[in-house]
Amino acid sequence: MYFELAHNNFGLHKSTTHLNNSFILANYSFFIVLTILNLRSIQLIKLNIMKILAIDDQQLILLPLEKRLTKLGYEVKTEIDAVNSIQLFKSFQPDLVLIDINISEKISGLDIIKYIRLIYKSTVPIIVLSGNDDTKVISEAFDLGINDYLKKPLSLNEICIHIKRLIGTSSNVRETSLNDVVIQKRCVGIVIPCYNEEFRLLKNDFLEFIDQNTGYHLCFVNDGSTDNTLSVLNKLKEERENNISVYDCKINGGKAEAVRLGMLYLNQFEELDYLGFLDADLSTDLSDFDELVTTIENSNYKIVSGSRIPRMGANISKDTFRGIISSTINFIICKILEMNFSDTQCGAKIFDKDIIKIVFKDKFVTKWLFDVEIFVRMKNHFKLEKATQLLCEKPLKRWVHVDGSKLSFKDSLKIIFQLGKIAWVYNNQNTKKTGVTTKRRKLVKA
Repeated sequence: MYFELAHNNFGLHKSTTHLNNSFILANYSFFIVLTILNLRSIQLIKLNIMKILAIDDQQLILLPLEKRLTKLGYEVKTEIDAVNSIQLFKSFQPDLVLIDINISEKISGLDIIKYIRLIYKSTVPIIVLSGNDDTKVISEAFDLGINDYLKKPLSLNEICIHIKRLIGTSSNVRETSLNDVVIQKRCVGIVIPCYNEEFRLLKNDFLEFIDQNTGYHLCFVNDGSTDNTLSVLNKLKEERENNISVYDCKINGGKAEAVRLGMLYLNQFEELDYLGFLDADLSTDLSDFDELVTTIENSNYKIVSGSRIPRMGANISKDTFRGIISSTINFIICKILEMNFSDTQCGAKIFDKDIIKIVFKDKFVTKWLFDVEIFVRMKNHFKLEKATQLLCEKPLKRWVHVDGSKLSFKDSLKIIFQLGKIAWVYNNQNTKKTGVTTKRRKLVKA
């Protein structure tokens, strides 16, 4: 009897202990689940990342935007195609849309805004970032319900201020001081011919320029260098792959052919509005080149050429030999062109893409004086009076002769003979086409 009672009590105690353990285990499991859920909730709060969709037909404009907004904690997606941007809007569900007006000929930014507001019925904040300053376009955009209209060129910091005002920023990102960059309304390709520039190339200067100036693509043309220039250029490209390309000429064809091939190569890039070329030694300052671009984009000129005219407030430094040669040949050049040029040979020029094939389609007659040939081709194509209205000389603020330039004394002696060759070849071509002689005109000065 005693043993049976003891056995029953032991069984009851065992059962009670099992229930208590199960209860404790359940409570413990519930606590773990609750803790995980709380941590997940906290994590979701911390990762409250706002999403931005940026739409522009020029990738060079989108790249600095995406980089900066990502640093500020936003999730950013970009699109250059108008049709794809509509599909991306539906799948991405952004918290804000940044959009350009002039995206494509068939579908404009206004068409995409109409879709978002009228068809998709979305109230997502929309900021227009465009170089279009047509008041009718701006008015229509606001009638469609945009929240802001920002005109290019515009500071990237200012763009970020407008974005923060509309949607705020991520709470888990601590803002730091960032260098200001200007978002331009145009994209420019620059050809930089290089021959044995392994130890002379100012790599940091080029990198700093494209970091501070949006909308630029640099195309370095290796003109059959016999040193390690190609390797240096390829390493430079790796550092800024979206803004730098390298065109390799296996055989040295001279500066004229290197520039011509580089210009034709960049002409295939649809996003580029203007193309130009610049000497690799940066005897012309990059900031001066940017002013040439500003001149052409705010005018009807087709070519804006840098001019090394000595004047008050400018740092124009030529060695004595080059100064004498320049003065001597400039008189002959003006006679050939029938234009009052002050300086045709400056290695900094910017072109409207409309004339690239006119000027660079055919090989040049000379290796060194192709600048003169460019203007002769313009004169022959448009006729003298029209050509002088399309050409402009822009005085540079700085130009310094760099030691190690490739123009030797022997090359300089060939200049007179090359000028004679240019006059003979192009005059014969022009006579065959028209047989008309034209009067001398004065070139427009900026």
